Amino acid sequence: MTSAWVAPVSRFDNIHLGLSHEEALRILTLPEDQLESASDYYMAASHLINFPGEATTNALIALVAEGSEQQAKKLARRKAVEVLGRLQVEASIPVIGACLDSDDPYLVENCAWALEQLNCQDQQLHRQLIKLLADAGQNRRVLVQSLAALQVKESLPAIESLVDDEVPGVRGAARAAVARLSGCFDQVEALEDLLTLPNQMDRQSAIQDVIDCGAGTLLPSVLKAPVSPVFRMRALKSLWPEGSRQFQQLELTEVLDRLLLDNPDDLVLVHRYDAPPADAFLIQEFFGTDFSRCYLGLQTLRTRPALLLWPHLKQRWEEEAHNDYGAHYFFIRLFAALQNWPPDALAQIESWLLDAVETKRPQFMKSKPAALLALAALAPDRCRAGVSNWSDPNQMGFWECRYAAAMAMEMLAVQPPADPDPHPFVEARLAKIRS
Repeated sequence: MTSAWVAPVSRFDNIHLGLSHEEALRILTLPEDQLESASDYYMAASHLINFPGEATTNALIALVAEGSEQQAKKLARRKAVEVLGRLQVEASIPVIGACLDSDDPYLVENCAWALEQLNCQDQQLHRQLIKLLADAGQNRRVLVQSLAALQVKESLPAIESLVDDEVPGVRGAARAAVARLSGCFDQVEALEDLLTLPNQMDRQSAIQDVIDCGAGTLLPSVLKAPVSPVFRMRALKSLWPEGSRQFQQLELTEVLDRLLLDNPDDLVLVHRYDAPPADAFLIQEFFGTDFSRCYLGLQTLRTRPALLLWPHLKQRWEEEAHNDYGAHYFFIRLFAALQNWPPDALAQIESWLLDAVETKRPQFMKSKPAALLALAALAPDRCRAGVSNWSDPNQMGFWECRYAAAMAMEMLAVQPPADPDPHPFVEARLAKIRS
């Protein structure tokens, strides 16, 4: 029996557009030697998120309960547990709980997460989760997060023993969990130091820990962390008091403006250069996974002549950056930061920016508002022609892009729409222009 609740739709869920519900179910019944690809079980289990209902529930529970040691089935079981959690299938709690004894730590991790999503109140399973905290081979960060979210106060002593763990993600989660379970926030201030650790995953985890325990006092520090703006925006949305214009000596629209402009000078960068690197090296940094290095590359390239950079940038964009969502974002930031582009470069950049504003590719969402603001700076006439459409909720569903449109309207002296925007952040920005 499934809950009437339906999992929120993700932009990344329905990626197998030609796969029907019936075919996904059929694939899960096939022997491994009849699969077209070893990943077919995983693909089918993943795709079932799009089809809530009894048939999906039965197929996923059967897959989890099967306990096959085939690698293809092991990978699919992990995904099936996740999908059952997202679909809120409470009837799956016993079969998911039985997997906590598995020797597959990745399956155990997904089970802990799923039990949290299902608001599992089975005390025996709680005790198993607590017991697993003593096993360094498990993902203790996820275990701690799940126990805290489930408000398992009996886990507090075991979690307190991890507040000085050598793994930053574990000790951060433990400190946040102690605050959630005990109401004592003495350990929370120490999370601030984790926001500038050398490893980006540790920095991102620290932001999630701040969010999890509602440590609004740390929001100013979170906003300076050198991670993707997606994580900083998530923290702002989670920690900012609803309906407030000021918080922690911050002003809402000023903070949002800075987030969307995303100037590396506003961040605490973790890395430094011993000597000025070559242009090619700095451009290559945009393709890396550590945003602190990307921002440092951007900060440095802004001091270089646009005329000399253009041949390198054009080549790398056409070869890779147009299809690499991280580099795509930083190229756009660099385009906006530099003036005096050659005329042929400016025409090409304008075309790329228009494509970026209109893109529907889910991985490239953070490039949309960046591209709109770059157009306002580099091609104001073209931006004026489109900004009314980009500010219309019926035509532009992405609220951050509408917020950037409001910023552009103010920059270009364009009259803002009279109708209120459905998103409170966008409406706050429009109200500032109207006043």
